[in-house]
Amino acid sequence: HERMGYMLDKIPPFADSPAAWTADDMEMDKSWIINLSEADLKELNIATLKLHERGISPLEFKQSDFQLPTLAPKIASLLREIEYGRGFALLRGLNVSDYSLDQLSVLYWGLGTHLGEIISQNSQGDLLGRVTDMEGGKFVKGGYYEQGVRGHRTSAFLPPHSDSSDVVGLMCVRPAKKGGESWISSSLAVYNEIRSRRSDLLAPLLSGFRYDLIGKGRTAGELTNNRLPVYSWYEGLLSCRFNKQQIELGAKRAGEKLTDLQQEAIDLFEEIALSDKFLLRMLFEPGDIQLLNNHTTVHSRGQFVDFEEAEKRRLLLRLWVNIPNGRPLAPEYADRLNTGGRGGVTKRL
Repeated sequence: HERMGYMLDKIPPFADSPAAWTADDMEMDKSWIINLSEADLKELNIATLKLHERGISPLEFKQSDFQLPTLAPKIASLLREIEYGRGFALLRGLNVSDYSLDQLSVLYWGLGTHLGEIISQNSQGDLLGRVTDMEGGKFVKGGYYEQGVRGHRTSAFLPPHSDSSDVVGLMCVRPAKKGGESWISSSLAVYNEIRSRRSDLLAPLLSGFRYDLIGKGRTAGELTNNRLPVYSWYEGLLSCRFNKQQIELGAKRAGEKLTDLQQEAIDLFEEIALSDKFLLRMLFEPGDIQLLNNHTTVHSRGQFVDFEEAEKRRLLLRLWVNIPNGRPLAPEYADRLNTGGRGGVTKRL
């Protein structure tokens, strides 16, 4: 520890927070599933159709244009739960077959405006992303990053990772023919486990890594300017940023081989996050809206088999949202994409 500049008494304490949960905790307490009431659904419907009938599309309107008189305060308290409570929620009950895809996009964007500031997800500057296999099952065995393809555009297994926003929201329009479960783990519970089992591996995780930005930087081939800590302790809060593949590709691109300890640390993180004790498996139903705090959870996805017909294929709508006056973040941790604190992906294309 001394060699790495960390003494055991200097590493962050165990995470004592509702966000440090195990899979059993969440299986026993399903209060994270929130069933939208008839009144909630009616408010969403009225707000959506009002804008859609006027020909106003997502990106063209803001929160004040999408009135949710009784649902908005519920969303505000839900945000507090996501930000400082268990770190995630699943909204259920929306009947997607009542809406066209354009209408669903308006509805989802409208909901997003009540969550916070919606930020860019890719180099095209997309604010409302579509998660679907654009590669026709090509990357089942992985290797998509090396080809410059983002994982959400494939049907491959996605290893545990966090996205570059405070919250990621996914709305299920159509599930896959088979597989494609959404898996989430508490990155704070993973921290506690590593601290108990192998506290010597926390030093490399706290020191951080140069990430390969896989096309999400200001230029096509770029590393993060600074070392992003996997775990950041700031103003009494522990936050996590993790993507093992981008760490490994970053080391390769920088020509700095990961040390045995660094490799062991990121391997152990992934192993714990995917273990039965920590992995919460969710099977999306059409209309489900999953909201995750990227600083306290990591998410992954099972490989899936899709339908042949394009109109039946798995489709999720995705938002990256920053929460106003959100969780305090250390500057070297908050600049994930070389765009400053909490910045989105630079639009280049």
